Amino acid sequence: MTPAADPPVSLETCPLYVDLDGTLTPSDTLYESVMLFIRRNPFNLLRMLAWLLLGKAAFKQRLAGAVRPDPARLPYNERFVQFLREERARGRQLVLASAADVRIVREVAAHLKLFNDTLGTNARSDGLNLSRRHKRAAIEAHAGASHHTRWAYAGNSRDDLAVWEGSAQAVAVNAPPAVLARLQQLHPQARVFERQRLSLLTVLRAIRLKQWSKNALLFVPLLAAHSLDPHRWAMVALAFLAFGLCASATYLFNDLLDLPNDRVHRLKRLRPLASAAIAIPTAVLLGVVMMVLAFVLAFAVSTAFAALLLAYTATTLAYSMVLKRLALIDVLVLSGLYTLRIGAGAVAAGVDLSNWLLAISIFLFLSLALVKRCAELEELDDGIAKLAPGRGYQPRDLSSLRAMGMASGFLAVMVLTLYIDSQNSLALYRHPDWLWGAAPVLLLWIMRIWLKTGRRELRGEDPLQFALRDPFSWATLIAMGCIGLAATVGI
Repeated sequence: MTPAADPPVSLETCPLYVDLDGTLTPSDTLYESVMLFIRRNPFNLLRMLAWLLLGKAAFKQRLAGAVRPDPARLPYNERFVQFLREERARGRQLVLASAADVRIVREVAAHLKLFNDTLGTNARSDGLNLSRRHKRAAIEAHAGASHHTRWAYAGNSRDDLAVWEGSAQAVAVNAPPAVLARLQQLHPQARVFERQRLSLLTVLRAIRLKQWSKNALLFVPLLAAHSLDPHRWAMVALAFLAFGLCASATYLFNDLLDLPNDRVHRLKRLRPLASAAIAIPTAVLLGVVMMVLAFVLAFAVSTAFAALLLAYTATTLAYSMVLKRLALIDVLVLSGLYTLRIGAGAVAAGVDLSNWLLAISIFLFLSLALVKRCAELEELDDGIAKLAPGRGYQPRDLSSLRAMGMASGFLAVMVLTLYIDSQNSLALYRHPDWLWGAAPVLLLWIMRIWLKTGRRELRGEDPLQFALRDPFSWATLIAMGCIGLAATVGI
């Protein structure tokens, strides 16, 4: 029976029971725990599959016994939290009631210091998953023990409808339209905290569409080979799309595994997954779909290209899980991933890959990877932090990394100058002497980006993303293109 015919009850006169996942936090502590457990060891996924056979409550108990999200690093619905603070200030009794494991519920309540009591799933006690009718029964029993015959409930999902049916008042937070429509039949006067809709722009930010610009490296072997074959360009364009989808999927998986660190980063905390603008299950589904599409396109290009894309995927995931936290190994892997794009472009186009191009690529991208690490370290305050979140570097490493990075950049220019008088250059260019003009242009760009890093003008940003919005970098690219054209056709 619904309470619609009952006399109105003031929000101040009955206890308010508050849901955790999706309500107090826009995220879900169960999914957060799963990501933490997988990040600790990918083979933990097999352990979790075995735990699922024990039932939902036992699964949550086992998982919470292994890992629990840090309440200080969870995102919260700030408008709703402010509402709870105001209700508590009025003397209202607040109880955090969640289907999450009771230990997680208690830790969140202790962190926020808003709640008088907690209710959570406790497999050791009754073996029940505290959701739907089980949650309603637990709330009724808890309210009755406090001599309250009426109570209010704040929730967000379809599972909460069974609880709202027994409540005297209702609060909806981020509830989907279908749930709101049903709730308003039960409680026409329900307090509603509007749901922030998932926009296309948010999805594009999550999949890092702007990072697809890095995949333009796939076209470099074609340009270096001076090929105008339309079929080859079409194959590389298809490869570009496959790499973009694959890279976006791996970015999603990386963000899922790095949620705790991203949330304490000045810039990364604003990412859609870190801020919970996109739900974890949505991100997983999106990532899987894009990965499948990527390999369908990759096999359409060639089996060899698909193998390289698989190598890129495996290396990227290994980087996300382990390698990014290993000092020096991380930057070598990053530079290798950029170079792998060039190799994949050569395979997709069916052209020979120059060893000179590989050497220039390795040194140049190692320099840029070190730029990124130095830019991150420049932002650390020695008196506050010793380690960058999720990284293996300390502020005192800055001078060493800067020296390695500048040396690597200069080596890229040196390899370029050695290439000018090589047999490869003489075979490809009618006037290779023009290429000497590229050396000081590239050298100036490398010195400038390192100077800006030391001045903290990159602000922890990816150097390639910085270059995309930097007019000087575009001018450098145009100048290099003009020099290459002059060397090819002469003036």
